[in-house]
Amino acid sequence: MATISPHLRNFKELTRDQLTELFFALPASSTHNPESADAQAVAGSPSGSKEEKEKGAGPSETELEKMEINAVLSLGVQGEEDSYAGKLYLLPPYLAFASHDRKSVRFTIPLCAIRRVERLNARAGIYALSLSLWHSMKIVVQLTSLRPTADLFCSLLRDALKVELQKGKMKAVKGFVKTCYSELLVANATAPEQSDEKLAEAAKTEEMTAAESMYLGGLGLKFKFPGDPKKLREASKTKLWTNYLRTHGRNLTLLRYPQATRLVQVGLPNRLRGEMWETLSGSLYLRFENPGYYDRITAENQGRTNTSTEEIEKDLHRSLPEYSAYQSEEGIGALRRVLQAFSFKNPETGYCQAMNILAAAILIYMSEEQAFWLLEVICDRLLPGYYSPSMHGTLLDQRVFESLVHRCLPIIHDHCQEVDVQLSVASLPWFLSLFINSMPMVFAFRIMDCFFCMGPKVLFQVGLAILKINGEKLLKIQDDGQFIHLMREYFSSLGDSAHPTSSDPRARAITRFQELLLVSFREFAVITDETILNERKRYRSEIVHSIESFSKRSAIRNLRTLERFTKEQAGLIYDALFKAICIEPPPAVSLPPPSLLTTKDQAEERPETRIGLKTFKVFLSEICTWARTEKIVSNGFQKHRIDREIAEHELIDRLFFFWDTSFRGALSFQDVVLGMDGVMFNDLMENIEWFFNLHDKNKDGYLTKDEVLTLSESLLFIFRHEIGDAYLGAVSRFMSNAFEYGDTLLPRSEGSDPESEPPPIESNQPYINLATFRMVVLADEILESFFETDFSATFRLEPVPLMDVPNSNSGLLGGLWQNIATDDNRKIFNKFTDDFGRAIGKHQVYTRPAIGKYTALEEPKARESLLTPTMRRSASKASLTSPVDSSSATLSSPSTPASLPAGADPGQGRAAGAAGDTEYSPMPSMFQAAATAAALMERTPFAIDDAKDDEDESDDETDVGDDGVMDEVDAFLEAHDSGLTEAERELAQDLINAEPVK
Repeated sequence: MATISPHLRNFKELTRDQLTELFFALPASSTHNPESADAQAVAGSPSGSKEEKEKGAGPSETELEKMEINAVLSLGVQGEEDSYAGKLYLLPPYLAFASHDRKSVRFTIPLCAIRRVERLNARAGIYALSLSLWHSMKIVVQLTSLRPTADLFCSLLRDALKVELQKGKMKAVKGFVKTCYSELLVANATAPEQSDEKLAEAAKTEEMTAAESMYLGGLGLKFKFPGDPKKLREASKTKLWTNYLRTHGRNLTLLRYPQATRLVQVGLPNRLRGEMWETLSGSLYLRFENPGYYDRITAENQGRTNTSTEEIEKDLHRSLPEYSAYQSEEGIGALRRVLQAFSFKNPETGYCQAMNILAAAILIYMSEEQAFWLLEVICDRLLPGYYSPSMHGTLLDQRVFESLVHRCLPIIHDHCQEVDVQLSVASLPWFLSLFINSMPMVFAFRIMDCFFCMGPKVLFQVGLAILKINGEKLLKIQDDGQFIHLMREYFSSLGDSAHPTSSDPRARAITRFQELLLVSFREFAVITDETILNERKRYRSEIVHSIESFSKRSAIRNLRTLERFTKEQAGLIYDALFKAICIEPPPAVSLPPPSLLTTKDQAEERPETRIGLKTFKVFLSEICTWARTEKIVSNGFQKHRIDREIAEHELIDRLFFFWDTSFRGALSFQDVVLGMDGVMFNDLMENIEWFFNLHDKNKDGYLTKDEVLTLSESLLFIFRHEIGDAYLGAVSRFMSNAFEYGDTLLPRSEGSDPESEPPPIESNQPYINLATFRMVVLADEILESFFETDFSATFRLEPVPLMDVPNSNSGLLGGLWQNIATDDNRKIFNKFTDDFGRAIGKHQVYTRPAIGKYTALEEPKARESLLTPTMRRSASKASLTSPVDSSSATLSSPSTPASLPAGADPGQGRAAGAAGDTEYSPMPSMFQAAATAAALMERTPFAIDDAKDDEDESDDETDVGDDGVMDEVDAFLEAHDSGLTEAERELAQDLINAEPVK
């Protein structure tokens, strides 16, 4: 089985709109990931997809115009927050805002969560809007662009709100927010001025109210959450978040001010963690747009299996086995349903290593539906390519991480190079499992909080901080084993004091994990999203080539048989096949209808890349001289330019179906190898028999008259570019001899005159057999020579020029060159030079022959009859049996690859799988790390993760207090520049109390 996919070459840099959607965590309007796009095409769009949306009344979302405008945002509570200048984005069906520094303030609000929009009666020249949100909040937006621009924005906003109203989305908000725990948290909270006793009473009544609520939760509600609630200061964190959510919105209307990021870095409360993960990541919007989709896909696929179900079953009991929920059928069943639903929705991705660890972790805090959509966002947007079959995203980020270590920690990098320690041996599991398998869960979940809030850069920042903190010890290691042992010791001590011998009690109170976060976000704040994006562009081509080389070796290794080919020759076949797939991609792998899918009693066949007829024609033109037309053009500008065209003929179609021995209408890599083996190593008799069988349509051992004519046309097609008429004469003699001999050997009825004409037969009746065909071919010297050596020699295994990965440079010059150096522009230039060459009389075209044996014009030889005088007088049934034995001997020596064609640059070729390949490739170490990742994925249990009872937890943490929690990350909070002058800030505050325009 071989899966050959050029999808890594089809990668396109994100457009400006897609980057905006990614920044605001919006569901993608047009999926940019090829794997996800193919998967959704196979699995079907979820509810609320494009087709269903366009059925609604009014214009669809795709017809609504997007727009951005400069604005100043103010929270509708006097003195609660500063005003911030930034940009307001209308991205139907969402409204979004980001401050100018792109990190201080942002929000993403569905338009259906906006209850009222009013224009404020402000000072002259001031254009301000008041937006009343679902949770009885008000925000004021001052549009600072020109008046016509502001009017246009308001017009588009009005149209978008009308569409949401017509679709009934605003009615869906009420039921959806009931599934969010934050609603219960804020509803049960008392006013800030109430006493601590009343707060404690409210906390006690929360358990009773929760039973009546619809809010979603994870396995932790029943099996308890990891860690000790008192040590984690759950009550204080919950109180801080309650106050924030009351004034800054929640779930669909959350406004992310600097305090929100600060609270996330402190750590999310267990009860609120699941909802905040889906809100910060954007999976909340997918769940809102696709109600009931998870239940539907689970019900539709119940009892069915696919290529991933077997792997999922193997890993279920390896997923956080120390957590009590995964020691019961309830937890295992939930994990199974989520992973299987994801694999059915994304059959191209299916299931990948470490996905079980990720799903098991998030199910502790989220319901199955929430976990399903969060897994979708992680695999598609946050960590694209991490959990794909090739794991190209993981390998690319490992290369990026190695580059950042070289830049930020050069001494450590040089030492690792000197002692041959691969950083990816330890860092690959960090990235793949989001540190869940490496450190205690209570700390890994803190990193995940930051990951969902600030993006993938957190993984790089934390990874660099780990290496820096352990720098002195790292410089003493000598091998990979010591490196892994050092990391395990460090992770097991994250709860210990970072400065145990300090005289300052505040310094002694700082744990190693707090130190890790401080170093990550303070010293490595220079690692930004733009840094990661640029580094990925830099190394993508290198990684793609390395993965393709690895895939090639795997495909050759997985062949059932090489037949008479060597591995090097099989590699050349693979290169030609891969190039053909890149030029003419085969259709996407489609799943059979649901009724035809296998059940648990029978495993489903694994996917395998198969090429169709179009791709096969491109492939054959690469390895067969008569399957292409090569014109060598010379003009005043170009000398010996080779224009190659793919030939079209029935012979190619016939060969495609001849090699399709399984009758699937498509060829696998194994089919191609077997087919080529059947023609490239043949001797004279075997080639004659092969050519005969190729044209024997019904495989009855006879050719009809029509098939003899078709065979003659095939020979003429192969000889079409040969010099002179020698081959044309050979085909003419073949046809005459075949019909003459065939007619003579036709049986006569008993009693008929032997000298009479043969009885007429239909053109589709058996006419000549293999023995007769062999005799006719051997009677002609040219055809005999063709079938003996020339025909097999037309199949040439030559190195395929290395195909460059499309340049990902999006700069001005890079984009300009990509627009100029296109195939269409090359054709235009070639046409211009040809016309100029004709005008000056220097245009010459020479068509390269497929065989090239005859270089001078030769007259065809006269035909001599094959019939003996006796056969001319009478034809008996005995003459139907040829004296030539129909069985052909099997010899011989494998044909050596032909030399490169004239004008080709041998340096452009690449030897397939050659042992002496000196081309630099950083991947062996990474693949070795990936191979050992399974062992490293075995999670070490940590005592700190043991779940503790929270029954005695109350708000009596007077020794800690809210200030104690906030002091933990005071160093994180930087000065946030609102981008406003003092006068502009006063104006924004005045707008909060302004009256609407009547």
